[in-house]
Amino acid sequence: MTAPRQTRRPFPAPARPSARPARPRPGSQALRLGSPRPRLRMIGAGFTVVLLVFTVRLLQVQAVDADAYAARANLNRYIPVTLAAERGAITDRSGVALASTVDAYDITAAPDLLTPERTKTEGAAHQAAALLAPALGEEPAVLEQKLTANPKSKYVVLARRQSPQVWKKVAALKKAQAERAARKQGPNVLAGVNRETHRKRVYPNGELAAGLLGFVNAEGRGAGGLEAQLDRVLAGQDGRRVYAQSGGRQVPTGDVKEQAAVPGSAVELTIDRDIQWAAQSAISRQVRESHADRGYVVVQDTRTGEILAMANAPGYDPNDLSSADRSALGNFALQDAYEPGSVSKVMTMAAVLEEGVATPGTRVEVPNRLPRADRAFADDIDHPTWHLTLNGVLAKSSNIGTILASEQLGKTREQANEVLYGYLRKFGIGRPTGLGFPGETPGILAKPEQWTASRPYTIPFGQGLSLNAVQAASVYSTIAGGGERVQPSLVRGTRGPDHRFVPAPEPPRTRVISEKTARELSAMLESVVDDQEGTGTKAKIPGYRVAGKTGTSNRVDPRTGRYQGYTASFAGFAPADQPRVTVYCAVQNPTSGNYFGGQVCGPVFKQVMEFALKTLQVPPSGSQPPRLPVSYDDR
Repeated sequence: MTAPRQTRRPFPAPARPSARPARPRPGSQALRLGSPRPRLRMIGAGFTVVLLVFTVRLLQVQAVDADAYAARANLNRYIPVTLAAERGAITDRSGVALASTVDAYDITAAPDLLTPERTKTEGAAHQAAALLAPALGEEPAVLEQKLTANPKSKYVVLARRQSPQVWKKVAALKKAQAERAARKQGPNVLAGVNRETHRKRVYPNGELAAGLLGFVNAEGRGAGGLEAQLDRVLAGQDGRRVYAQSGGRQVPTGDVKEQAAVPGSAVELTIDRDIQWAAQSAISRQVRESHADRGYVVVQDTRTGEILAMANAPGYDPNDLSSADRSALGNFALQDAYEPGSVSKVMTMAAVLEEGVATPGTRVEVPNRLPRADRAFADDIDHPTWHLTLNGVLAKSSNIGTILASEQLGKTREQANEVLYGYLRKFGIGRPTGLGFPGETPGILAKPEQWTASRPYTIPFGQGLSLNAVQAASVYSTIAGGGERVQPSLVRGTRGPDHRFVPAPEPPRTRVISEKTARELSAMLESVVDDQEGTGTKAKIPGYRVAGKTGTSNRVDPRTGRYQGYTASFAGFAPADQPRVTVYCAVQNPTSGNYFGGQVCGPVFKQVMEFALKTLQVPPSGSQPPRLPVSYDDR
């Protein structure tokens, strides 16, 4: 029997994947794929924010802040350069320069061009220094040290602010060296020497009027004296130049905007250079011979109030401030306040004559001692009782006689003090001169109610009050001018860039005493010089009538505040019959020889006055002095 046939089953076909996820087995965790859409939305939002920020910033730069950024770009692109204005000159009354501005050069060099590698020789710097030293006025060793201190440097300053004449010498040396090198006779050791142009303030006359003129600082601005006082007038107005640059260099075709500088105005002073020279020479010599601390001379035109000279000694050279004595950097004719002594007696006499309480012939009995307040007053010499006229009191410079005369100004001492104070103020004591000079002192004059017990008796003869030299000169110019005070002046006018001269305003005039009183005082002052008993005989000038007064006062030492030494002085004017010039001289603390004003300053007055009269071509006097009696025994 056959076995039944077995039928083969085909392999089962693979099952189709079901759309439904397989069910997790019991006890296992299902895995799920994250959706990308949130991430895409986040990235898209981020790009949107970034683009929005860039868009806003672009709008801000191109629209809102466009002008500011353009200005900042221009600031970097355009370079501003200041065009310095030329400082105006200061001249004397004739137009002679006392201070001017000239071209000046910094002499520079390139040390790297003097190395052995560049010159193919040793000692090139030494040769260059030896050649330049005479022209620059320096020691060769100093120049060589500058040239070798940094051999790789391309720039070093050898000398600053040199004159055009110095540069001409250097240029001649450079040319000679270049020709030598062209002939193969050695290296050109001056090839790297060059110049930088600057402007320099120069004072052609050196020390002449230095205390008055002052000086400028390193920036060329006024730092002392008239240079400082008149800085705005002299300095002018700086200009401005703006040019396009690229890489630090000017673009040849770029924009250039230029505002030209306006030069400063020239200032013409009232000073006469020749008279200034005579005054400065005379006072410098006297200060040296007297071994004094300092001295000053003021020369004034009695008719106009113009200062013709203002000299100080010792002085300094404003061209070389580094070598100047710091204690001499000033105009002490205006800055020193000191007790004037007997030259001040003329104001007491003016009050006595103007008030009508005495005349030049009034008799004054002058004892050897006068007890007043807390002391007994004396004259400069012991003497028996003098029988003097009021004129004689002034001629012999009697302190006691002056006190006695001043007591006639009021029924009481207090009333007399008030009257005297009023006249002193009208003469300009205790108030500025009107010159406006930097550091000027108004002097010291206390009000009568502040006077101590002794001052009512010391002030009449010039102790207990202080003034400056210009104030003292102005007192005598007031008497010479017929009793009318003309405010002192130093500036005649200015000349601007258009060369048009603008005169200074007329100085104010003030009536102090009557013409009659001024004539009487002038005659009394002539007795001081002309009479043999006068104290000012050394001030006589042949052919001219001279009115003047000596002064010798105790001096307050500025370092200790105590009386030590003397102030010697002399003030006067000439010709006394037709006054033209006032000269005032003071010497502080003469320690060698005589210390009396007539002996120390009388000769200075004479020398300066003679020179001034000749310079101004003032004719000699045409009459004889009145010769008033000194003592009433002469009548």
